[in-house]
Amino acid sequence: MGQVTFSISVWSPAPPAVVFGLVRDGSSWPSWSPIGSFALAKEAPGPGGGEGVGAIRRFKTGMKASTEEITDLVPDRRLEYRQLTGVPIKDHLASVELEPARGGTTIVWNESFRTSVPGLAMFLKWFVGRCANGLAAKAAELAPARPQE
Repeated sequence: MGQVTFSISVWSPAPPAVVFGLVRDGSSWPSWSPIGSFALAKEAPGPGGGEGVGAIRRFKTGMKASTEEITDLVPDRRLEYRQLTGVPIKDHLASVELEPARGGTTIVWNESFRTSVPGLAMFLKWFVGRCANGLAAKAAELAPARPQE
């Protein structure tokens, strides 16, 4: 199996808190990504519960479904996850990193996995690109208007 690593970087005029709110809330993903539906399969352990570290999320697009676990969260800065089932990849680790920039947020979506399926890496790079661009656009829609200078 070949190792694949890539990053997609986009900018949004929205502040990191708005972007993070969307990426952390799995139920918002169908509104800004190619994903068709979301279900929280297991809440995170501990007092916060919900979509915290250890939460299991299920996403479905067409006839394909994937199950992912949130492995790290840093509010307004980072969400990391790994795929448990779904796309034929192994050793998956992804992160969405947020950095304040130019009055908004630079979003860097990182992916790392192994696959032996021809063309899958190219497809996933395209898919993640659509996710990152959709996230940036949706966050811009939700961001509070900034005063004119």
